[in-house]
Amino acid sequence: MDDCVFCKLVSGALPCMKVFEDEHTLAFMDVANDVDGHILVIPKKHAASLLDCDDETLSRLMSTVRRVSLHLVGSCGYQGVNLLNASGECAGQSVPHFHIHLIPRMRNDNIDAWPHFNGAVHDAAELHGRLCMEGE
Repeated sequence: MDDCVFCKLVSGALPCMKVFEDEHTLAFMDVANDVDGHILVIPKKHAASLLDCDDETLSRLMSTVRRVSLHLVGSCGYQGVNLLNASGECAGQSVPHFHIHLIPRMRNDNIDAWPHFNGAVHDAAELHGRLCMEGE
C-alpha cells in the first residue's frame, strides 16, 4: 500500500533499524523510544490488522516473533518478553498494518505493560453464552 508507513519500511522507501528480516517478515526497533529494546514485528504482506490477516501470514509472523523472542532471552540477556497487539482503531491500533509489539523484560524492570481494567460490567456466565463459538 502506497500510504502505509510499514509498507514503506518493507520496500526500503523509509529506513528502519532492522533486527531481523526474512522473505515474509520484518522486525525492527520501535522509534517511540519508550522502552529499551521495544521491537515491532510485521508481515511484509500488508494486512490492516489481525482480523484481516490470512492464516499463512499469521503463522509466519508468529514464527518470527518467537525467533526474535528466543534471541532476546537466549543471546541478549533478557529474561522474558511481552507481546502486545491492538487490532482496530477502537482497540488503540495507530498504524493500520498488522504488527506485534515485542517488549523484552527483566525482573524488576518497573515496566507496566498491562492495561488497567476497571472491572467487568456484565455477568461472565451471560457473556459466555453469547461468546461461545458453535461446536465448542
